[in-house]
Amino acid sequence: MRTTPGLREIARRARQDGLTDATRRLIRRFATRLDVEALDFPLLDSDIADSTRQARPPGEPIPPGSPLTIGWVCTPPGPGSGGHTTLFRMVEAAERAGHRCIVYFYDRHGGDHDRHQRVMRRFWPGVSAEVRNATLGIDGADAYVASSWESAHVIASRVRSAAALLYFIQDFEPYFHPKGTLYALAEDSYRFGFVNIALGELVASELADRGIAHSIVPFGCDTDVYRLANPAAQRSGVVYYTKPGSDRRGYRLGRLALEEFHRRHPAEPIHLYGDADDNWRIPVIQHGRLSPSALNELYNSSKAGLAISFTNITLVAEEMLAAGVIPVVTEVPYARDVLRHPDVQWSVTTPGALADGLGRAVDRMMPGVARTEMAQRVTHGWGATARETMRLIEQAAWAPRSEHSRLPT
Repeated sequence: MRTTPGLREIARRARQDGLTDATRRLIRRFATRLDVEALDFPLLDSDIADSTRQARPPGEPIPPGSPLTIGWVCTPPGPGSGGHTTLFRMVEAAERAGHRCIVYFYDRHGGDHDRHQRVMRRFWPGVSAEVRNATLGIDGADAYVASSWESAHVIASRVRSAAALLYFIQDFEPYFHPKGTLYALAEDSYRFGFVNIALGELVASELADRGIAHSIVPFGCDTDVYRLANPAAQRSGVVYYTKPGSDRRGYRLGRLALEEFHRRHPAEPIHLYGDADDNWRIPVIQHGRLSPSALNELYNSSKAGLAISFTNITLVAEEMLAAGVIPVVTEVPYARDVLRHPDVQWSVTTPGALADGLGRAVDRMMPGVARTEMAQRVTHGWGATARETMRLIEQAAWAPRSEHSRLPT
């Protein structure tokens, strides 16, 4: 039997690098031929909007103080999703304010809508909103709120009424992608003429640098869940949230940093939570997905933690601080404007620098009173964020619609 050069190369690599590496290469070759990456494109072609090609009719204003129907458009949530948790906090705030809410899930692959709804009901039981499938139509609301660049395109392309359109921007999402089509489509979503609500100073600064009008709401922390339980308790080790499929969360960088940290501090346990990956070359304790209360317990037993993000500050940084953990946080533009806390260990984005930061954090002598002071500096929950977001939604919906009826050309 004759083998092709490609198969001979795969066999050679299997002998040289191992079967796992060779299998990955084979899968990648087939994936490239089948254009598997097309499955990752997050929009139907008909839902791609264009900021230079849109106009909407003017409408009648809603009397100030009237209850609103607010539509919130997002991707289907997965258990533990931080972005969905923050968004659903805003939905709950709107419901407490007396407004009717509809959550629209957009799944361009036509996933099981009932399953998506069950996930939301189980993991975010405080949300009582009606849930609809966005691909079947979006209508009947006084205001629509986008939660990502994809959902901004969906609203811009599907909503034909004179409803108020807003965009709750949790991150500068063009940075989720290399320069190319997805980057350009994400960046264009800020030019649709929506009321742009920037979560924190980092997002606001990125928008300001591009001359994009926006309002800013403060970054929050769930201080009802994440808090210091026992200031004088003995602590050990470090904790790290793992998300292998998201490069902006720096998973491979974190692995390299923790490997170097372990070589220097072999007695300190390393705790991982989030998405599991068993291919670690050092001893680690895999906790998998944790509930917020279980995560707070883990934080309260740890000295330090890695909080890596190349875009907006990850929520875990302040959650760690509130529970008495020193976070080692990657230094990216405008990050210090969001996280103004003196106990943060800022680090340049190299494995060695992150390992250095973890080393300083675990070696730091911190008596109970100092740990208490560190935790008490995290004073802001999500209340101010929710109040200001609601004010902006109400202001947009109650204003004369001619003020936001036409998008820029």
